Amino acid sequence: MTALAQIREDRDHIRAGATAVAPAPEPRPGNPMNLTVDHVVKAFGKTAALHGVSLEIAGGELVALLGPSGSGKTTLLRVIAGLEMPNSGRVLFGDEDASAKTVQERNVGFVFQSYALFRHMTVFENIAFGLRVRPQRERLKESAIRERVFHLLELVQLSGLEGRYPGQLSGGQQQRVALARALAIEPSVLLLDEPFGALDAKVRKDLRRWLRKLHEEIHVTSVFVTHDQEEALEIADRVVVMNQGRIEQIGTPEDVYERPPSAFVHGFIGESIVIPLAVRDGAVFFGGRPVALEPQGIGDGPARLFVRPDEMAIVAPSRALFTGQIRQVHGLGPDRRIVVALSAVPETEIEIALPRGSVVGVGEIVGLTPHRYRIFAAPA
Repeated sequence: MTALAQIREDRDHIRAGATAVAPAPEPRPGNPMNLTVDHVVKAFGKTAALHGVSLEIAGGELVALLGPSGSGKTTLLRVIAGLEMPNSGRVLFGDEDASAKTVQERNVGFVFQSYALFRHMTVFENIAFGLRVRPQRERLKESAIRERVFHLLELVQLSGLEGRYPGQLSGGQQQRVALARALAIEPSVLLLDEPFGALDAKVRKDLRRWLRKLHEEIHVTSVFVTHDQEEALEIADRVVVMNQGRIEQIGTPEDVYERPPSAFVHGFIGESIVIPLAVRDGAVFFGGRPVALEPQGIGDGPARLFVRPDEMAIVAPSRALFTGQIRQVHGLGPDRRIVVALSAVPETEIEIALPRGSVVGVGEIVGLTPHRYRIFAAPA
């Protein structure tokens, strides 16, 4: 099963099981808030963090900001929240320009990687905190606060733990408390900054599936920052791939996996085999010899072939586009891989998925032909 197929299966399973989550609070009047980022520029001194970023998020959508460290995703989230002011550009909540508004005036819920819970407060008091510090004229009655907190505890599956302190909870439970606290104020927009980054792999996987179920219930406009591509592909309605302060692609998880528009996106999302090529007079060359590949509109000059490991087929050397010698066989069952040194350029080694049942050995010469591929110009 391919990586994307597994993600699709996981998402279908999550959505099919959404009714198992505790009932959501009563819907708020009106539609979920639309969010617009309009040509936002942000620099810290002479260092540009965002270069005219624009983004539209539909009400009730869960969007992941995905990219490596330094790509600008957290800066963009902080600009949306009002924690950073842009040098130029606007942030609109609905049709209203929120650029000059404070965090409190924007009514955003924020969930951090570090939980940011008050250690001296119980779970109940942590969740109620945002409601208790509202101006007197906006503050709910104590009975209404208690009702909301207990409903949120049920929603995040922590009923019965309201009297505990954060230090008495697991990391996953603490992050659920942090999310409940963010939801208590009925935010216009929910912002999550690497919320599972401090958790171990199994808890992280369980929580992100739980978050997807929860979002199906609460339907609040949400922006989720992560550097974990699997996390973004599994839980988001759309993924915004960022690189060096710019948006490289916006699309559904299937879009960014199947139809990457650049070498960066192809290399960052999923696994990629990369083979150096050259394009001359509309023909593709590898190791000085022509190969039967379409240049896909790439002009003359150095280029690179990008192929997913499961999209490179093993064929007879006599009818292959590439041949190579197997240097290594590793893994078990469906996860078996081989490392192949390509004959025309032996210093180029690639790793491909090995079909189940295939029998090969180190030193064997194999033929390789991609059944799907992309060609991009090599960086200057």
